Amino acid sequence: MRVTALSLVIVAALLSACAAPAPYPTPVPPPPAPTPPQVETQPVAPPPEVGEAQPLPPTSREPELGAASRALVSQAQAQLATGNHAIASSSIERALRIEPDNPLLWIELGKVRQAEGNYVQAENMARRALALSVNAPRTQAAALQLLAESYRARGMNLEAREAETRAQGLR
Repeated sequence: MRVTALSLVIVAALLSACAAPAPYPTPVPPPPAPTPPQVETQPVAPPPEVGEAQPLPPTSREPELGAASRALVSQAQAQLATGNHAIASSSIERALRIEPDNPLLWIELGKVRQAEGNYVQAENMARRALALSVNAPRTQAAALQLLAESYRARGMNLEAREAETRAQGLR
């Protein structure tokens, strides 16, 4: 029994040592944040008077194809001329992986879809090209022409005429 009592005392002492919380360090307040430097404000220029020169609108910036994309488009056009629509589509899609934001490639893919008879997809490609061709009137005109052809193929003559009119205004 003596061993048991001694064992209990040891276990109790160990448990009481574990139960006592360790003192926590007192938190140190963070240093004060540096004050931002004072910025001097510039006075706003008054609007230009009548007769003063107005700023020019942004210049047009027509997109161009990179060398690899240009080669793939040439290849696709040759394949399309032989009636090989699937391979032509594959070539344009490879070029789109290189330059996904080039509206010229979306127009080319729309032409392939049109040749396949998929006029709804051709319309979608034309719309994508229009969205990507900001400040590029010739590219917008080409996309609108593709859109008009897509509409006309589906018998939507009024919409086709409207798209063609918009394209003529950009040329």
